[in-house]
Amino acid sequence: MILEAAIKRFFLFLSQNYSMNRAAKKWGLRYGASRFVAGETIREAISKVKELNAQGLTCTLDHLGEFVRSRREAIESADYCIKTLDAIHQAGVDSNLSLKLTQLGLDIDTVMCHENMRRILERAKQYGNFVRIDMEDYSHCQQTLNMLHELRKEYDNVGTVIQAYLYRSESDVKALRGVPLRLVKGAYKESSKVAYPDKKDVDDNYKRIIKQHLLSRSYTAVATHDEHIIDYTKRVVLKHRIPHTHFEFQMLYGIRTQLQLSLAREGYKMRVYVPYGNDWYAYFMRRLAERPANVAFVLKGMVTK
Repeated sequence: MILEAAIKRFFLFLSQNYSMNRAAKKWGLRYGASRFVAGETIREAISKVKELNAQGLTCTLDHLGEFVRSRREAIESADYCIKTLDAIHQAGVDSNLSLKLTQLGLDIDTVMCHENMRRILERAKQYGNFVRIDMEDYSHCQQTLNMLHELRKEYDNVGTVIQAYLYRSESDVKALRGVPLRLVKGAYKESSKVAYPDKKDVDDNYKRIIKQHLLSRSYTAVATHDEHIIDYTKRVVLKHRIPHTHFEFQMLYGIRTQLQLSLAREGYKMRVYVPYGNDWYAYFMRRLAERPANVAFVLKGMVTK
């Protein structure tokens, strides 16, 4: 347990390193990153989505982008999100879009970020598609919810993510009744002042907010690879007769693929989070931080190259 915690801290530290991120863009998807990232181009990503759709899985595409430091980069990121929506529509695949507000300039200019989001949501609305705002670290939590609140005044095709390891999550879910939410455990390193440090407490809170949002009859995406949480969700929806049209399961591309297929065969909506792009480094580091088994897989790949 101590070693696992140390590994997690190490890779979360690396995920925030700007210099390493720049270097990673030159490496390409080597050393195991391609297991978790669907490709560097829209064409590669759409091809993967077609494969997943053919297996009965729906998707959400995320053009990876972090460490955005200029207005130009933020506008380019927004343009790429729009290109992704165009590609989804043109290919006729079953996928919506996920994005991060920092990628669109949240840390640079909130007005510009809001305008970038409006451009994206207008295009998504044109195609009858949905956009999910990913939740980032705690320092961006309230800003993200504020932005969502403003956007929901104009658009109903936008939702966000709530992280169960934060103390505030239960009250946030209550305030977001009626908003489509993806519920997750949380993947950032946070202080015990704002987040539960103990796994059991996180799991208990996760179950509470899943049940809370489901019983409010709000659309709920349960994003987890934890079979105990999946089984808990199944029991809640069965007991309270919640239709399958009111919720879905979500998992990450490249992780627990057989479980994904099994859930789809059982008749549940199973959405795969499919990241792509050359700005993959921070995302990849967080995946390594989550499970030591992922690190072992990458080391094996490096040895065999």
